[in-house]
Amino acid sequence: MVGGRGGDDSIPTSHVLRPTSSVALAVLLLTTACGYSLVGRSSTLPPSIRIIRFQTLANQTQRVGVEQRLSREIASELASRGRFSVQAEVAGADADLSGAVTGFSLYPVAFDTSGRAQEYQVRITARVSLKTLPEGKVLWENPSYTFQENYAFSTSAASYVDRENEAIDRVATRFAESFVSSLLEGF
Repeated sequence: MVGGRGGDDSIPTSHVLRPTSSVALAVLLLTTACGYSLVGRSSTLPPSIRIIRFQTLANQTQRVGVEQRLSREIASELASRGRFSVQAEVAGADADLSGAVTGFSLYPVAFDTSGRAQEYQVRITARVSLKTLPEGKVLWENPSYTFQENYAFSTSAASYVDRENEAIDRVATRFAESFVSSLLEGF
């Protein structure tokens, strides 16, 4: 009898595996045994890469300041992964991450009944590479890394320039998360 109400042959409820529990346990064991891991937390980079030299990306767009915001978020995201430290100097670094923001576009994609834009799409393109130091061997590069995201704007933005600033602020963190995941996972 299950539940501990019977005689000597009863099994306490805490020792009984329910069918859903055993299936979940089997799936967990199989996925961890096959080498699956959480997306965005693994790395295909060699274990010797611990310190990454990274300076602000160059800005090859007409949008002033976009490179500052993106670079700050990239450095923060790399450091948050736990395995890497980021520094501006070459001395002591194992790899050099460099590149340029080559494109910034902001397009309206949805309108209200008056014809005013309600939703925009921001697209950021960058040319980036990660090379070993001092050899300069390319570990990862993407000549046209593109990130785009749609979102609704607040109606408080007074001008198109204000909306561009708001767009950069809103997507910088998401850009960095996506970029660093691509970099570390070799996509």
